Amino acid sequence: MLQVRKAADRGVAEHGWLSSRHTFSFAGYRDPHQVGFSDLRVINEDRVAPGQGFGTHPHSDMEIFSYVLEGALAHSDSMGTGSKILPGDVQLMSAGTGVTHSEFNGSDDEPVHFLQIWIMPAHSGGKPVYQQQHFSEADKRGRLRLIISPDGQDGSLRIQQDTRIYAGLFDGDESATLTLDKDRHAYVHVARGSVALNGEKLEAGDGVRMRKPETLTLGGGQDAEVLVFDLRPHELPQMP
Repeated sequence: MLQVRKAADRGVAEHGWLSSRHTFSFAGYRDPHQVGFSDLRVINEDRVAPGQGFGTHPHSDMEIFSYVLEGALAHSDSMGTGSKILPGDVQLMSAGTGVTHSEFNGSDDEPVHFLQIWIMPAHSGGKPVYQQQHFSEADKRGRLRLIISPDGQDGSLRIQQDTRIYAGLFDGDESATLTLDKDRHAYVHVARGSVALNGEKLEAGDGVRMRKPETLTLGGGQDAEVLVFDLRPHELPQMP
């Protein structure tokens, strides 16, 4: 069974320099029915004006994943990391015992459009870790490419949780099917374009909860970019 959350039903935050859409409760947006799914706690779709961004702020005990759709995101943190995240790059920061970081639009004249995603870790504490990897368009074209996993399989980034995240690009006749282990949950987020999930038409910003789906088939895309989360079978995020 697909439980669809339409893009228009998400929380809205407009701050002038930042336009954000919240899939789950975040900051000033609170919905008791939308506080996450399994270990997935946050999906924010952010558009940041040129030269603007999030100043230095702390995190702990959270797996934080940034996925840039357009533009460039400049990252700096207390681990000494300084990087620029571009479309195709996947950034994963395991906050562990604590880290401070900032994220700014890396351009003075173009906006940046990206997803910020939070996953609850399996354990509290641990040394903070930063990872970044580029996955080309060819890696994701007409298939679901594993980009994050607990064991770093197939060159994916390593997350501190029993979660696997796939990214795919679909247009026209391109399609892919993912088979999950028995009793898993899944969440599908359409980052842009439109696509059909198990025959259900979805648009940019839509999200879908799936409980024990076993197989997911994506196809019929129109310039679609999709993230699929293979998750533990429980309902709400829990602190480790």
